[in-house]
Amino acid sequence: MPNCFRNFLSKRRVAKNRLVTKDGHCNIEYGNVRYTSRLAYLLDFWTTFVEIRWRYIILFFVASFTLSWFIFGLIWYWIALNNGDVWWQNPPADHKPCVYNVFGLTTSFLYSLETQMTIGYGMRVLSPYCPGAVALLIIQSIIGLLINCFWCGLIMAKITLPKKRAKTITFSRMAVICPKNGTLCLQIRVANLRKTLMIGSQIYGKLLKTTVTPEGETIILDQVNVDFIVDAGKDNLFFICPLTLYHVIDKMSPFFNLAVDTLLQQDFELVVFLDGTDENTSSSCQVRTSYIPQEIKWGCRFLPIISRSKEGKYCVDFSNFARVEPVPTAHCAHCYYNDQGHHHLRNGVENQGFEVIEISDQARATEM
Repeated sequence: MPNCFRNFLSKRRVAKNRLVTKDGHCNIEYGNVRYTSRLAYLLDFWTTFVEIRWRYIILFFVASFTLSWFIFGLIWYWIALNNGDVWWQNPPADHKPCVYNVFGLTTSFLYSLETQMTIGYGMRVLSPYCPGAVALLIIQSIIGLLINCFWCGLIMAKITLPKKRAKTITFSRMAVICPKNGTLCLQIRVANLRKTLMIGSQIYGKLLKTTVTPEGETIILDQVNVDFIVDAGKDNLFFICPLTLYHVIDKMSPFFNLAVDTLLQQDFELVVFLDGTDENTSSSCQVRTSYIPQEIKWGCRFLPIISRSKEGKYCVDFSNFARVEPVPTAHCAHCYYNDQGHHHLRNGVENQGFEVIEISDQARATEM
């Protein structure tokens, strides 16, 4: 029980320290924002409403209609009161009301609701004897149409947000480092859960870490470009099936000086982005995730995920999407490229050149 609680606290600590969560949300907080800057949210009220949560949308939706009905109900009651239509004013038998059967606050509210929602029950009817009532009917009908149009457009905009499409694109929970095509590569896997294509898909990454310049300046969240490619290139991916993206760890890579025994001691965050356009809706969306050193497995590779059936169809086995198997891998990039000038100490022994991680069971696969 104490170990489970300790692991839970460590996971929460890691989640708070990372800038981008695994599902793509940015963990950042703004402070000391000037009051004039906050007014910009009110000026751009459409974007503000699109970005707020659904529970607030429902609250404002109900409040806007109820408040408008009540306000116009008070105005209808005031008109009835001025015309002597209210029941406690004891109107004479030949009295001509502004609205038939509106003789109190409750009936005024009901008539306001029926007018704005175009409900015709037939009991409360506008008479032609009050020009002010006719003008109020026109004004309330127009305002009611504007409120309906606003909320219909807002709800449609929230339903069709591109980030909803992004939820059907998933990244592997872990990244791996292993040899590929004669180079040492950092690999991740991404899959499109829908059969519709993402047109013009592009993949790229940013390495976020704290650096100190030669002048002594500390830069928090310093960004370094990390290029990811597939066998066909890095632009305009044919994203019809899960892809394994890899970054070549060469001398130009920010991961070149990493080693298997120093990886967990590093403090960085690799943020991976995928931009694309849905072919059905033509809406652009961005999917992002992040990897910290604890989520990078050295000396492993992803299991195959695509096969071909006897009928000639291509099959994607998502049970292997996040599974890996150990493979012989150099201890570090210097060792892999046989850097003669590199000397690395491990377990008190000076190791020159190439070193391979020993694997007890290569057939064993682990799930990430």
